[in-house]
Amino acid sequence: MAEFVYPPVIGTALTVFRALDLRIRIEGAEHIPAEGGAVLVSNHISYLDFLFAGLGAYKGGKRKTRFMAKDDVFRHGVSGPLMRGMKHIPVDRTDGQPAYEAAVKALKEGEVVGVFPEATISRSFMLKKFKTGAARMAADSGAPLLPMVLWGTQQLWTKGRPKTLTKRHVPVTIMIGEPIELTPQDKPVMVTRRLRATMSEMLDRAQREYPGKPSGPDDTWWLPAHLGGTAPTLEVAEAEDEAEAAAKAERRAQG
Repeated sequence: MAEFVYPPVIGTALTVFRALDLRIRIEGAEHIPAEGGAVLVSNHISYLDFLFAGLGAYKGGKRKTRFMAKDDVFRHGVSGPLMRGMKHIPVDRTDGQPAYEAAVKALKEGEVVGVFPEATISRSFMLKKFKTGAARMAADSGAPLLPMVLWGTQQLWTKGRPKTLTKRHVPVTIMIGEPIELTPQDKPVMVTRRLRATMSEMLDRAQREYPGKPSGPDDTWWLPAHLGGTAPTLEVAEAEDEAEAAAKAERRAQG
């Protein structure tokens, strides 16, 4: 089923990107393995990141990435059949073990599995804390980690901002780093630190080399504070995330 569903979705996305004249730059596509399992690890700054991360792997070697995503998306009437048809992996936030086992199985079968280790979109557009799941999956499956960073996608649709899906000429950077091979002696916590440090360096370069500029004083929201933008700092963003999570927990408790 996946091969009947995935190609038309890719084709549609590419058509839309061309129509919007998105200025997509992919660097490091040669690091995508031609075959075999790999854990594609990306930062998370937009609701559309899975499209662009998947594009990076597809352009790099026609690889189709199976992303781990919240199971809510799989229950939706429209997105659900598409997600299942493309063999993406549903994640139950209350019990992630079945999703983890499904991901390791897919990796051992030679699939590319996509992971967002921050779990949620970063409001600061900087790297949040990483969960260790990607490193553990790589260790358990014997697959390498493929660090990836995206930049520019937040201008199209991100948390706390209105959708601007018709915005034209937006530069989008997709940067893929060298594979990180694990040994049985590597500890997931240490590997995760190494992975995050690598991706932090990549993200810093992607931000500083990015050709796009704010159109005016009211268009600095998508730039991090340390680059002169008005996005919240990492500390402020974390406080906002905690407040949002507490509010959701309270609503669930009330019914």
